[in-house]
Amino acid sequence: MTDMKLSGRAARAVLAAMLAGTSGIAFAQSAPIVQPGAPGQDSRDLSAEEAVKLAGSSYTSADVKFMQDMIVHHRQAVEMAALVADRTNTEEIVAVAGRIEASQEDEMAFMREWLEARGEPIVMTMAAGHDHHRHHTMMGMATPEQMQALAAAEGTEFDRQFLTLMIAHHEGALDMVDKLLALPGSAADPVLYRFIGDVENDQKSEIDRMDVVLAGLSPDPRAGLAAGFDDAGEAISNLRLVASLRKPAGFFNPDNPADLRPAIPPREDERDEADEALAEAAEDVAEAAASEDAEETPTRMEGEEESLTQFAERSPLLDFANTDMAFFDDIMVAGNYHGFNIYRLGEDGVPVLMSSVVCPGGQGDVSVVGNILVMSVEQTRGRVDCGLQGVEEDVSEDRFRGLRIFDISDLRRPRQVGGVQTCRGSHTHSIVSADDEKIVVYNSGTSSIRDEEELARCVDNPASSRTALFSIDVIEIPLADPSKARIVSSPRVFADAETGEIAGLWKGGESGEGAQNTRRTDQCHDITVFPSKNLAAGACSGNGILMEISDPYNPKRIDAVFDKGFAYWHSATFNNDGTKVVFTDEWGGGGRPRCRASDPMDWGANAIYDIVDGKLEFRSHYKMPAPQTEWENCVAHNGSIVPVPGRDIFVQSWYQGGISVMDFTDSANPKEIAFFDRGPIDEEQLVVGGFWSSYWYNGRIYGTEITRGIDVFALEPSEHLTEAEIAAAEAASYENTRFNPQTQTEVTWSEAEIEAAQASRKGG
Repeated sequence: MTDMKLSGRAARAVLAAMLAGTSGIAFAQSAPIVQPGAPGQDSRDLSAEEAVKLAGSSYTSADVKFMQDMIVHHRQAVEMAALVADRTNTEEIVAVAGRIEASQEDEMAFMREWLEARGEPIVMTMAAGHDHHRHHTMMGMATPEQMQALAAAEGTEFDRQFLTLMIAHHEGALDMVDKLLALPGSAADPVLYRFIGDVENDQKSEIDRMDVVLAGLSPDPRAGLAAGFDDAGEAISNLRLVASLRKPAGFFNPDNPADLRPAIPPREDERDEADEALAEAAEDVAEAAASEDAEETPTRMEGEEESLTQFAERSPLLDFANTDMAFFDDIMVAGNYHGFNIYRLGEDGVPVLMSSVVCPGGQGDVSVVGNILVMSVEQTRGRVDCGLQGVEEDVSEDRFRGLRIFDISDLRRPRQVGGVQTCRGSHTHSIVSADDEKIVVYNSGTSSIRDEEELARCVDNPASSRTALFSIDVIEIPLADPSKARIVSSPRVFADAETGEIAGLWKGGESGEGAQNTRRTDQCHDITVFPSKNLAAGACSGNGILMEISDPYNPKRIDAVFDKGFAYWHSATFNNDGTKVVFTDEWGGGGRPRCRASDPMDWGANAIYDIVDGKLEFRSHYKMPAPQTEWENCVAHNGSIVPVPGRDIFVQSWYQGGISVMDFTDSANPKEIAFFDRGPIDEEQLVVGGFWSSYWYNGRIYGTEITRGIDVFALEPSEHLTEAEIAAAEAASYENTRFNPQTQTEVTWSEAEIEAAQASRKGG
């Protein structure tokens, strides 16, 4: 038998015909067919024809509604594509419009045939009072006003509007598919199911193509930077790159320093299919060229150069990823999933390596108080003895997940002197207070709850009053004997103040149309404390919260906020006065491309709040504005205040979106005033990389690059920031000459520095 490969509408038509042909099968059966009645009622006999009729509905009302809606949806896409010819001659836009017109006209014809064959109306009957227009705009469709604006646009402005609307339109179609497939019994018809798969694949592919074209319209120098691990393209504005340091020996895989996923060569059958497809496409082009419409025939076969190479799904698991930093005096400690590295800050702030400490367990966030270094450990492979072999057993006394405590009085030979095991490990932590006797730490665990057999009190049941969810850990470290560090309380900071329900904040899920699927609030990812203000801001998965911490052992939640565009509340930073908070959203978990040209500017962004009478009042969103590629993980991440007197300046990491410096002095109108970015690590695959944290310390910006190493920057005078303001920031004084992430201290300046900065802003 000769193999026959069909795709798209042809395959659907063949399958439909085959299924329709089964109607002539004769029934030959002597055994009874019985249909039971309701409880207590008699059963009744059925004929074979009756039994088939009862079970013969291979589709649901939801299937019908989907097809009716999708016809309307496709029709608008065709209308938008028809506007292209008279408004732009951009080759890529014309090609997009041509593909859309051809594919969606074909799919509309199929959907009409599917409905007619089942005796269903092509146009959905709307219930009385139903807002037909609103119904369809909820599926990503353009509003009448947007269509009018598109029709009135020309040239590059038309291109930008067309792509923006069409990408949203295609994403709406994907939402429709997701919603249908989530319904029980839907898409059971194999013809419909295959059609849905075709729609999904086509829409996703077209979105990727359009996103690349849309990014290419951006005048931002960060758009389209060349890829490369060692030689990526760079773009910089109002910053000076002082130094770039590679990771030290022992903290990268010398055989794969870029952490690339291994390539998987295509199978022979995949090569054969690709060759056949190219041959068929060549025949089509040749036939078209011989026709009367040859001048309208494309001269290049789209997709013929696409690579068949695929890559392993699993990356090297961030084994050597750089993470957070802490500073004191002229020392910088850089955390890593593999341990930490200690540097002395030399001339021009350039770090010089002093020692490397190997102690795996991730994610390795660090803080320093005197001679004590605290490190967060969350992964199940972490060992008490810092061993490299990991832990394979489900329950083991060798496993360590929690806070490690090191004595770093000898910076070249740190010693582990204590540790606190916690139920969910330690993702991040915050130094709340420290004196001559003890250090008080807030611990945030975000991982799975360990087995109670391994650690008592670890209850993995959200309904239990003893659950390890819905709380934070307050840990006390006695300086006289750090080995006696312990959890002293686990405050239920998410409890409902009226009912006492411990799960008192966001329950998880979407808050409505156009909203993110926001994580349940059962943990804090980061808690930033501002002890001198008696305040803490928690970025707690589903909510942002504000706490009063005058009693550090008993933090009290005084406000909580929600943002429908936030998927995962990640971090928080106060301004120097403690009157504003910048919260960040880690949409996609940090490993996905979330800064593409088509991604919403209020998703994966910052949310800026003013603190008014102890309450958080929303003012604006801010997102790094440069479009990134599908090979660059990018979303809002860690940053710090740049201490300019009278201004609120924030330097921040955006993973492979680079570093962005934001002025939020006017909290309702934040703006970017400086940036640095590199191209993607690789041009063929997404490698998790870019800047994890960017912090200002002693006049320099330090950025930990996950995959490459560490970068050091200096601010340059510009129309946004004067030389005197930068000088004041460089001269700012920190309490105890120390900077720990998630612990803010009020920065101070001399009167002369303040006056000089103020005068420079006035042109003095």
